Amino acid sequence: MILSMISLAVQVAGFTFVWYHAYKEQVKMIFWIKGDILLISIYAVLLLWLSKMYGGTGIGFLKAWEVFFSQVFSTVGVNVIIYAVLSLMSAKLVDPGTMLLLMAADILWIGLWTALCQLLYSMLFPPRDLLLVSGDRDCEAILSKFRSRPDKYNVCKTMNISEGIDSICEEIRHRYDGMILWDLPISERNALLKFCYGNSIRVYIMPKIPDVLIKGTTELHIFDTPMYLIREYELTVEQRFVKRSIDLVCALLLLIVTSPFMLITAILIKLYDGGPVLYKQTRCTQDAREFSILKFRSMRVDAEKDGVARLASKKDDRITPIGKVIRAIRFDELPQLVNILKGDMSFIGPRPERPEIIAQYMEEMPEFAFRTKVKAGLAGYAQVYGKYNTTPYDKLKLDLTYIENYSVWLDLKLMLLTLKILFQPDSTEGVEADQVTAIREEKTGRGKKPSGAEEKGK
Repeated sequence: MILSMISLAVQVAGFTFVWYHAYKEQVKMIFWIKGDILLISIYAVLLLWLSKMYGGTGIGFLKAWEVFFSQVFSTVGVNVIIYAVLSLMSAKLVDPGTMLLLMAADILWIGLWTALCQLLYSMLFPPRDLLLVSGDRDCEAILSKFRSRPDKYNVCKTMNISEGIDSICEEIRHRYDGMILWDLPISERNALLKFCYGNSIRVYIMPKIPDVLIKGTTELHIFDTPMYLIREYELTVEQRFVKRSIDLVCALLLLIVTSPFMLITAILIKLYDGGPVLYKQTRCTQDAREFSILKFRSMRVDAEKDGVARLASKKDDRITPIGKVIRAIRFDELPQLVNILKGDMSFIGPRPERPEIIAQYMEEMPEFAFRTKVKAGLAGYAQVYGKYNTTPYDKLKLDLTYIENYSVWLDLKLMLLTLKILFQPDSTEGVEADQVTAIREEKTGRGKKPSGAEEKGK
């Protein structure tokens, strides 16, 4: 927190200097000292709010480049907003040169600040030595995720629950800083959790679906026994009205703003190979109702000539040169604004899947049907906090987290966070050739790969 406040103070000081020495004299409105304080305070509050929301204050939790990117994204956003405010107060566009210089200075400062923070944090908090305890499922996938953060985690050893709770407790007692519980049966997991809690040992748990449902409960104090209420899911009339109003207003505005870019995209796709501009596919929305989703075509016309649908892979040769560009900048998703206006989709919600994909996933995960409790979305919780190649089981847990914690504010927050992931390449990277994208079968360890769509939801 102290390091974040230092960064904030330096950036606010930079804006204060720019305001007094460049922009105050350009603004037609008369500012006394209270007006100066108000404007500078607005800048500081906006910067703090966006930095916190986008992860710019996540020192030690996020990777150094993620903190840098989040802080830069927040800073650029605030400077653009304040520049617009200054221009409105001046009744004309004020000189952008000084604001651009301020942005450049901010980015240099953020780079230096991020490097110093990373160095200081690594000195104060070395990686934690951890013991991973697994069940029947292969633990290589979760191990690779922890290995991607060697600055924070050091998984020294793995043990299987079949080795016995007593031997695991003896192993963890004096040798490690924490324990990872990976896909254990409930009884064994609870026993280890109670042991660790009683001995002040840090525990990292990957939640099961019931855990996600419980997280969204309402705590009741009707009796002298603690009780949680899991409600039957249904938005209130007010929530439905506000959510639909936001969808209509934002979709109309975006259609107007992006219509020139959509026209150019359509022309380029048509000129490239003469094929259809739009790609239509049957997907499922609320209550498993089927609809035709619209996208700009980014693959060859014969991409699925063998009749087998599959996920886009890295360096997929089916993607056209035009397709690579529109996928990278997300223009392929723009026609779905029409789906939103029609009421088939919302801005925020679980990404719609094909009926046959849902049927295949439900063979392994019957709970996959829970995603259809709400209207499908252009973006969602799983897209903000996951990746294109996140496993369906993990995406399901993320989507259920959204469903069980729904609020209008959460929708607005996810819309703002979506702006950030538009500029992150790993959110659309394809699957590896040997990557298992479905959950692994419990006994064999081999994953069934449900067929994916040509343009499966990102």
